[in-house]
Amino acid sequence: MIIDCCTKEEPGVDSNRMADAVSEVVPERCRDCENQGTPVSRKTVLLMLKPELLEQALTGIFRFCATRECPTVYFEEHGAQVFTTDDLRVIVGVKAHSDPIPVCYCFGFDERHLREEIRQTGSTTIPGRISSLIREGLCACEARNPSGSCCLGEVNRTAKRLRQELSLSD
Repeated sequence: MIIDCCTKEEPGVDSNRMADAVSEVVPERCRDCENQGTPVSRKTVLLMLKPELLEQALTGIFRFCATRECPTVYFEEHGAQVFTTDDLRVIVGVKAHSDPIPVCYCFGFDERHLREEIRQTGSTTIPGRISSLIREGLCACEARNPSGSCCLGEVNRTAKRLRQELSLSD
């Protein structure tokens, strides 16, 4: 039998049953913006929450919502628990609109550091400096970054955006 990956339905397969099976596997989406979010460890969630909210995150599987305009930061995959930017002890850089906007939680760089270096030199050494520190095993993104993942991608995206913005304003 030849399998065609582009075929919508296989003969003899009940598409309604397949849809039900898929809906059981696919995690719920953010209630505010419908973003599927990315998995985040319970440890990360607990490290970010204000102390009075810790008991609310002791169970469940959570996802991080990175949608900029959405107030939700963490949502439970198959439950009702939601934590917003107001529930965290730190500023969530991907959701912040005014300085300081954190981009690297391990080493303390924020958007202002990138912007100033790019204004002065036309470039930035910050992503390279962070890369060197990561190679030395000195990062702690799971514990410090609200997304629970490495910040270097966000640092590079922010640097690229700022270089474009600053070159347009010249």
